[in-house]
Amino acid sequence: MYRQIILKHNRDESLKRFHPWIFSGAVAQYIGKPDEGDIVDILTADNKFIARGHYQTGSIICRILTFENENIDADFWRKRISNAYKLREKAGLANSKYTTAYRLIHGEGDMLPGLIADIYGKTAVIQAHSTGMFRQRQAICEILIEILDGKIDAVYDKSSATLPFNENSNAKDEYIFGNNIKKENIILENGNQFIVVPETGQKTGFFIDQRENRKILEQYTCKANVLNTFCYTGGFSVSALRGGANIIHSVDSSQKAIDLTHKNIDLNFGENINHQTFVDDAFSFIRNAENNFYDVIILDPPAFAKHNSALKNAVQAYKRLNAAALAKIKPSSILFTFSCSQAVDRTNFRNAVFSAAAITKRNVRILHQLVQPADHPVNIYHPEGEYLKGLVLYVE
Repeated sequence: MYRQIILKHNRDESLKRFHPWIFSGAVAQYIGKPDEGDIVDILTADNKFIARGHYQTGSIICRILTFENENIDADFWRKRISNAYKLREKAGLANSKYTTAYRLIHGEGDMLPGLIADIYGKTAVIQAHSTGMFRQRQAICEILIEILDGKIDAVYDKSSATLPFNENSNAKDEYIFGNNIKKENIILENGNQFIVVPETGQKTGFFIDQRENRKILEQYTCKANVLNTFCYTGGFSVSALRGGANIIHSVDSSQKAIDLTHKNIDLNFGENINHQTFVDDAFSFIRNAENNFYDVIILDPPAFAKHNSALKNAVQAYKRLNAAALAKIKPSSILFTFSCSQAVDRTNFRNAVFSAAAITKRNVRILHQLVQPADHPVNIYHPEGEYLKGLVLYVE
């Protein structure tokens, strides 16, 4: 028998539309006070079952696991993870010879809210964003091993930095199956090689979600002077060189990221390549850059807004960044610009770029509207899951 949460009158409308979150303001009563991470039943104001999920404190008090009156047990986890894997098989990622890194579980997009699982060659990296999912990490690990059937030999849990602030489990990042002796995984993405270090890298180790957008970049970089800002480990830089770029400037504020960018460039092209790196603030670097030098500029900053309270400042930051790039870029050039801020929707982002174009008085046309790839699916009932927005612009 699960503990229960009874909703206020008419506060079940979002659940009737299968939205997977319940906010604290919708709660009328608790039947048995749940602890962080407990599974709870959600009841309507007239005591009818409507959903079951993980309880957590904060503004979102429950992440819904199911709208059916079913047990949350090993069979439940196995079915959900198996369905996620089938999607990646359909997308041509699970058995690809040219891409060996992909996202296997994408939270709400795979109806497993609070759970991320990325595959890097033969290593799986999981990240729990809720206490409920963290409690299930060993069961999830065992099911991953079962479903992937010999395709992985290590599972690394990297949840310590993503759990709620009030989680008191003393979680630490560690291998919960196997051990990656190499420490550095070499993965393939569209045939390009990249070094991934799950233990020390950002997120789970690599920004998998830009895979398809990096492939698109290749068609625009032949004989081009390219600037890749917020380059992290050089994903877009490698793609630009694969497309035949004349010169690449890679900029990041982290020396560790720049060091790994060098390694990835060397891994794919050797040392005799026209590639330069700069440890610098991207805004500052663009402001001081030579006018009309770059044929292609890539703007892929970290999230400027992780919460709605930061939305206004984030939109202004995107506007300033894009205006700086548009002011410097060569006529008849290409700008790749992105936002990974969930709080900044597609309209907010497009308006910020529009404002930047108006400020600089450049004639700008949209060539592509970019999104996250198929292994980062968006649950149609959870539009907030569409976090990655991108535009490819032709700038006259």
